[in-house]
Amino acid sequence: MTDGSTDRDEVRSGAGPDRAKVVIGGGLAAALLAVIGATGGWVLAGDQKSSRGPTLDASGSRAPTSEGSPTPRERPTTTATSQSARPAPNRTGLTVPELVGMDFEEAREELRDRGLGWQFVFGTGDSSSVRSTEPAGGSPVKRGTTVKVTVAGAAPESSVPDLIGDSCGEARDELTDDGFYPRYPTGRSGTVTAQNPTAGSVGRWNDVVQIWCGTTPSPESSDQP
Repeated sequence: MTDGSTDRDEVRSGAGPDRAKVVIGGGLAAALLAVIGATGGWVLAGDQKSSRGPTLDASGSRAPTSEGSPTPRERPTTTATSQSARPAPNRTGLTVPELVGMDFEEAREELRDRGLGWQFVFGTGDSSSVRSTEPAGGSPVKRGTTVKVTVAGAAPESSVPDLIGDSCGEARDELTDDGFYPRYPTGRSGTVTAQNPTAGSVGRWNDVVQIWCGTTPSPESSDQP
């Protein structure tokens, strides 16, 4: 009688050994489900974050994140390359000599020594001094440049030399030294066969003297002396 009542009490109160096993098993299952649910939520949250992609700011560049700042986007830069045109420097160092106040024949020698040409413009006075030059004294020039020389006085007189029988080059140099300008009706090669004006004629600086080189002028030629 006593044993039967005891068994009934254990069944009513649920304190039997089988009941304890059921309670413990249910608790472990609940804990395991909680862990699995938390892990699945963390995985889903990571997938959603990675699927969004990088965040861009208003300029189109990648915005910085907690994982580090991205490399800034390179932008093209412009460099000013156009420069104002500048004249080429005078590499020879050749300049027009200071000739103002100098006798014009001495000025000619200065120009000749520097390999420069000359063109005299005479005035009406009696002075033979140089009044001005163009380009001005000290100006950088190239070899062979002709310098315009203005002389205060009138062109002086000069006697025409005898050029017959000279080579055309020799005749040219002699005329230039005496202040005349040679002209070549038949070319610049050969020996001088005729000239106009004739030798001994009195002329002035800057006058033109014609010389026939290599060919004798025909009587019908209008340039015949």
